[in-house]
Amino acid sequence: MKKILLLTALVFTSGIIITKTTLANFETKFNTAMVEINDGEKIYNEHADECLAIIDQAAQKMKVKGVAVIAFIPGDATKTWTSKMTVVGVISNGEANYLAIAYSKAAEMAETYKDSGSGVREPMLGEFGYQGGVMKKVTYGYILAVFSGASGEQDVELATKGLDALYKYY
Repeated sequence: MKKILLLTALVFTSGIIITKTTLANFETKFNTAMVEINDGEKIYNEHADECLAIIDQAAQKMKVKGVAVIAFIPGDATKTWTSKMTVVGVISNGEANYLAIAYSKAAEMAETYKDSGSGVREPMLGEFGYQGGVMKKVTYGYILAVFSGASGEQDVELATKGLDALYKYY
């Protein structure tokens, strides 16, 4: 009886030790992955809202409505990004979904590393080839800005205001 009780206690204790070790390893790996934010993303997080507000104000002065997007792509290749958007008056006009168009412009840039509508290649399925997205290489990756809702030239002008505002922090 004592041997069974001792064996049961040993199995129970071993299970607790293994479980705690496994959880500690998981938590260390998980927390490390979640906490690693590079300097470029920190800069982006600190200033993205300010840059969206600059685009918003400029669009209101031009009396245009639509959607603005600011994004950061860490590193040299598009594998992930962080983005924020704001609606400037309307998200659509009943015919065009400005948010969808804005992210199409951003997606084109994430693939080509050129301003949207640059014509460096034919638009792929899901892209329109519209102007209105601009991007720059920075030390920590790429930053991009988009406006959708006005003419292509106006979209570029507005996106450039936001991108230039963000770029000065890099």
